[in-house]
Amino acid sequence: MSETSSNAIPAYLPLRNDLIGEEPYGAPQLDVPVCLNVNENPYAPEPAVVETIAQRVKEIAPTLNRYPDREHIALRQAFCDYLERESGVKLEVDQLWGANGSNEIMLQLFQAFGGPGRIALSCDPTYSMYPEYARDTFTTWKLAHRNEDFSLNVDATIKAIENVKPAMIVLTSPNNPTGTPLKMDDLKRVLDAAKTAEVEGAAEGVHPVVVVDEAYIEFRDPGTPTALELIGEYENLAVSRTMSKAFAFAGARVGYLAANKGIIDCVRIVRMPYHLSAVTQAAALAAFEHTDEQLSRVAHLRDIRNQTAAWLKEQTYKGQPLEVAETQSNFILFGGHFDNRDRIFDELLQRGVLIRTVGPDGWMRVCMGTDGEMARFREALVEVLRIVEQD
Repeated sequence: MSETSSNAIPAYLPLRNDLIGEEPYGAPQLDVPVCLNVNENPYAPEPAVVETIAQRVKEIAPTLNRYPDREHIALRQAFCDYLERESGVKLEVDQLWGANGSNEIMLQLFQAFGGPGRIALSCDPTYSMYPEYARDTFTTWKLAHRNEDFSLNVDATIKAIENVKPAMIVLTSPNNPTGTPLKMDDLKRVLDAAKTAEVEGAAEGVHPVVVVDEAYIEFRDPGTPTALELIGEYENLAVSRTMSKAFAFAGARVGYLAANKGIIDCVRIVRMPYHLSAVTQAAALAAFEHTDEQLSRVAHLRDIRNQTAAWLKEQTYKGQPLEVAETQSNFILFGGHFDNRDRIFDELLQRGVLIRTVGPDGWMRVCMGTDGEMARFREALVEVLRIVEQD
């Protein structure tokens, strides 16, 4: 594999000083039989979905000499319709906003509310791209630590809000890389604290925005609430979603934001003109025509997650049972006491199984694949653990 490295950048180029020595973000892209490292939905779209996407794109192809609808109104309405169906939350078009994946949504939020002199606060361990959004927007990045079980330490978080005076508080539910759900009572406490908190570098009366990243929320257990339910109650809440994961649409790059109109209008200020192509909008609208098909494997993947978590708890490494973090996502953080996780990673890779070395030391993450892929993962992991524990 060949990855572009900033170490190869000629010294005469005026790269920003704070970027010198940095590496591009991204998990390894390797051609292996079992790829379980980037939390994708392993099931391809059904033929009927593919046909509708192709037809939609064909219909708009003759108009590609013109710019697309920069406000993507039809797609925002589709987001509204989907969220009402999926979560029972009714929102208006001006409360939704789309972008090229939830990565761009998050970057736009940092562009709108971060910047020089501003602070963003999160709770580690969490998604490793967040500090890069902060870096790229010259936003100061601060952390409060989670509890040992990776649940939110609400008291520590509220204390940090009071001390650092952030413009943004970024929470993730289910959390990445741990899969930990965010309890609604915990979120309400943070939202209430943010309603009156000060913001460093802002005028009096300005208060932080609380961003909840729900990229994996569709994999939650039935009956588990979503932060969307609190938007009507809290004007300072923004909820990020994506079509990449449960919706099996990672390659299309479609994410979206739900919030009150004021927050959406702030994001619209920093968006690039015509940022969502006509092709992207057409493909997303076509996928929403087949919502049932696109989400048809979610329940099965949830079952596989629960079965795999139970199986992992029965495995041992150097005489100790593996630890398994509570998860409501399509991935599992496991291990807890791996003293050589890089070796475990390499041995699995030699057997054609690619997972992720991520999170706190001693832990690894595996996302859910097809039944055959998960069988191969189990077989390979047992073999590898016996080899590595002899070192």
